[in-house]
Amino acid sequence: MKKAFAKMLIVFAAALLIGAPQAAQASDLKGELEIFSWWAGDEGPALDALIEIYKKENPGVKVINATVTGGSGVNAQAVLKTRMLGGEPPDSFQVHAGQELIGTWVKADRMEDLTPLFKEQGWLDAFPEGLIKLIGTDKGIWSVPVNVHRSNVMWYIPANLKKWGVQAPKTWDDFLAIAPKLKAEGVVPLALAQNWTANHLWESVALASMGADNWDALWAGKLSFDSPEVVKAWELYGKVLQYTNSDASSLSWQQATDMVVDGRAAFNIMGDWAAGYMSTTKKLAPGEGYGWLASPGTEGTFMFLADSFGLPKGSPHRDNAVAWLKVLGSQEGSDAFNPLKGSISARKDSDLSKYNAYSQSAAKDWNSNRVVGSLVHGVAANDTFKNGFASIMEMFLKAKNPQAAAKACAQLAKKAGI
Repeated sequence: MKKAFAKMLIVFAAALLIGAPQAAQASDLKGELEIFSWWAGDEGPALDALIEIYKKENPGVKVINATVTGGSGVNAQAVLKTRMLGGEPPDSFQVHAGQELIGTWVKADRMEDLTPLFKEQGWLDAFPEGLIKLIGTDKGIWSVPVNVHRSNVMWYIPANLKKWGVQAPKTWDDFLAIAPKLKAEGVVPLALAQNWTANHLWESVALASMGADNWDALWAGKLSFDSPEVVKAWELYGKVLQYTNSDASSLSWQQATDMVVDGRAAFNIMGDWAAGYMSTTKKLAPGEGYGWLASPGTEGTFMFLADSFGLPKGSPHRDNAVAWLKVLGSQEGSDAFNPLKGSISARKDSDLSKYNAYSQSAAKDWNSNRVVGSLVHGVAANDTFKNGFASIMEMFLKAKNPQAAAKACAQLAKKAGI
């Protein structure tokens, strides 16, 4: 009987060992991995968290963190274009999910289809179906999403607003009503930075002016860019610009955010990487240290973008790059990266207890709001339109002519195939 009992214990212990979660074994991969992105400086800690996981799982691989600084990736994308066209792709590169990748390097047949990897890792169930459609075509899935960012957010410091006797505006009419008071007190009503942040502000103003249905209709080719609705959006944008800082073109987005934090400006429209900056770098607590609202007139609509990484054909260290993509798509990687970045996870099974109050509110809105795509950050339009729009913005900032800007956008849309 004792022998039978001992045998039962052995069987039971073996069953426990089989069912217990096993520590991930280090791979035997060797060589290098070049990661190409624009996450430097204040956004670096989030990327470092992913690299740390990768190194733990792949200790034999030397990671080359090839970052090119510049907000929204404008500088990095120029360098990437040179390398891709020159036949020298990095192992894996950051790209905004959507048309920024599909309309360029996928169209040019420079990317590998990641559908087999998605099936192997169970990502077809882990990521929302709508997001998978965005990063794919009828010929494949082209990148691994790392996060979801919100573009249309207004940031402020609650203590400053209380001191000035104003409230965060829920509409642009509200903003235009309080802006003269702030300006009279020597406070910049709305902080702005270099060109791409002007584009970023425009898409929030246009969304408020036109509404979500018309915004989507623009990119579907169902509403002309020189229509009265679009002209009206440019007119409102011109009014808002009157209350921005004159030195905007010389500032980074972080410096514009600093203006709000320091009390030199009241508000800033920026994506929620600003939350990561204020929480991680400035050490401000969400809710008490800094506050937020959907940008004026856009409550109930979530204008989104997603950072992702793809696998270029000819990746010098392909196996190492695939291992990198596995980290990016994992729950562990996602929940290590996003709380530091200020974004929310692209996965459906994220552990929200690891996220701060802002990110928890963003996750709630992501699941309940009307979702539309960002122009400036590569979701709604291809690079032909996005890059051309930057030139139109430069023209508008000088001439302030809504009709001319709308007409130029209509011509650009035709060129871009919208």
